[in-house]
Amino acid sequence: MVVQDSVDAPGVPLEPFLHQVGGHLSVMKYDEHTVCKPLISREQRFYESLPLAMKRFTPQYKGTITVHLRKDSRGRLSLVATPLTENRGPFTVSTESAAVAIWQTLQESPGGGALPLAQWQHPQLAHSLTESPATALLRSELHLKAQVPSLVEDANGNLTEKGSFNPWGLRCHRAHLHRLCAEYPENQRHRFLLLENVVSQYKHPCILDLKMGTRQHGDDASEEKKARHMRKCAQSTSAHLGMRICGMQVYQSDKKHFLCKDKYYGRKLSVEGFRQALYQFLHDGTRFRTELLEPIQRQLQALLSVIRSQSSYRFYSSSLLIIYDGQETPQTPHSSNIIKVDVRMIDFAHTTYKGSWNEHTTYDGPDPGYIFGLENLIQILQGIHEGQ
Repeated sequence: MVVQDSVDAPGVPLEPFLHQVGGHLSVMKYDEHTVCKPLISREQRFYESLPLAMKRFTPQYKGTITVHLRKDSRGRLSLVATPLTENRGPFTVSTESAAVAIWQTLQESPGGGALPLAQWQHPQLAHSLTESPATALLRSELHLKAQVPSLVEDANGNLTEKGSFNPWGLRCHRAHLHRLCAEYPENQRHRFLLLENVVSQYKHPCILDLKMGTRQHGDDASEEKKARHMRKCAQSTSAHLGMRICGMQVYQSDKKHFLCKDKYYGRKLSVEGFRQALYQFLHDGTRFRTELLEPIQRQLQALLSVIRSQSSYRFYSSSLLIIYDGQETPQTPHSSNIIKVDVRMIDFAHTTYKGSWNEHTTYDGPDPGYIFGLENLIQILQGIHEGQ
């Protein structure tokens, strides 16, 4: 790939990341092994000063890029990334208020944007003989040929079939584009973080997104926001378990589709409902994947040891991803019986620690809320394991 640093250069057309199951900022696919998201300074500083022991449990940080909106001769808009080689003037860097603005746009506009999907396409790929699912989705949601459909469960428990993507990420993407189009000129440059795509090695990635801890607001939150987040925690499993479900997709091998659930589902769960959802996450529609329990528990125990050793860190509003492949690998007499699973921490926009820049509040000891959540998660999984 030729590195360009002019907004007039071809650049890299970004696509929605189709396996985003939670969060409210849009995550984009940069290439097969890399995703990107709007840069928030606090999160960038966290990745740049990451303790060595934590690197195993976080996405690899790959630097930053510039991103801008581009309009082609037919008026079609796309997000285009230019690898950052040097600072050439001011950038627009996402702040907490920007994140709130994106989320408000998503909330106020169920469709996620004022323009139809057909106008949100990548001109760079318009004439490509092979088209990715994300590009096809942007071209026309109606004409997407879904290779892996998904079922989305609403608040009433009804299932609706969608395309070959988790619809949550697309909602975030639409909202982000809508806001950028409305508030910034076409070639305004924005900084994005480049991060490892932690699901790139999985054929059918099953993903559980858990919002960890008993507190979700950062130290810089307004009184109104603080009260709102405290209310959400008190009314959900965050208060009782130190975690709540923010999103999930699990491949159903019998029907060849993903079952998807979002954060609104997770907020309503009781403690027993959380346990049942965790059980469902490890069920492929035909059988419970018992072989996943031990490797997941082993990684969670290792992460727990790391978190206990990190004094002063508070991972407010961060998430924990549990990932495995819905495509089972056939076992042969000579093949390895190691089951591949991943446990990764993500979303550090509100993480604070001693020595972080411009911090007015410091804490002693490891994060008690995060530890409380991990201990309960391990205990629930152990209970499921013993019940099998």
